[in-house]
Amino acid sequence: MFPTPLEKRPPSARITYQTFLPLALIMWLLPLIAVAVFSIKPGADFTNANYWGMPSSFDFFENYGQVFFNSDMPRYLLNSFLITVPTVIGAVALSAMAGFALGVYKFKANIWIFFMFVAGNFVPFQILMVPVRDLTLDLGLYNTKTGLVLFHIAFQTGFCTLFMRNFIKALPYELIEAARVEGISEIRIFWYVVLPLMKPALAALAVLIFTFIWNDYFWAVVLTQGPESQPVTAGITAFNSQFRAMYHLMSAGSIVAALPPVAMFFLMQKHFIAGLTLGAVK
Repeated sequence: MFPTPLEKRPPSARITYQTFLPLALIMWLLPLIAVAVFSIKPGADFTNANYWGMPSSFDFFENYGQVFFNSDMPRYLLNSFLITVPTVIGAVALSAMAGFALGVYKFKANIWIFFMFVAGNFVPFQILMVPVRDLTLDLGLYNTKTGLVLFHIAFQTGFCTLFMRNFIKALPYELIEAARVEGISEIRIFWYVVLPLMKPALAALAVLIFTFIWNDYFWAVVLTQGPESQPVTAGITAFNSQFRAMYHLMSAGSIVAALPPVAMFFLMQKHFIAGLTLGAVK
């Protein structure tokens, strides 16, 4: 029923696994390696088709210096933080409360409201491009960080509520009943009883949503334009000029843009793993 552990497989299977695993890992990392290598090359290497060869000169400080000091990259990074952090806080807070209501209270429309949250996750977001853009124009939120934050909160709350509701549903209901017997209000039950038990789930969800929002490119291009409101994913394309694309600077900017979510994961790794595996073993 279950796959045989590798230690119990024949020697030929173990050798094959140990041979192809590093190759698969290298192939998976190859695009990232290419971007990292190209970020330290001069722009002439791309013109001369030196894509995979050794750099003709080591321009690490020149490329990254231009990214930080001769472009709007710091502004784009700040915009990404101003968009991502409020979105994570808003989506996680709303989903925690909605998950508590759907996971604890029993009422007739419970399953239908939960179905609406789940169904929203299956809507292709591309078909929302025109109505969402028109809505932001009508509300005066187009090309603003506030409009992008509000949209991301609305769009991410469905997945977050699904995550939180299922987590709260697995908590011992006797804890909530005991608190009610003691006369504790529902708000205090949520704040002092349920919320402390949700810390691993909150951490795991925060890491996921931070990564989703930080790496978003589609809505950053659709709803914003210019360095006053665009996040870093869209701002990297500013290194493209009318007649020439500065791919070495785009590569350096991509590496810089990838660092915050990676740092976020390693800082929250312990809580992230705990949140994903909580309840997996009885």
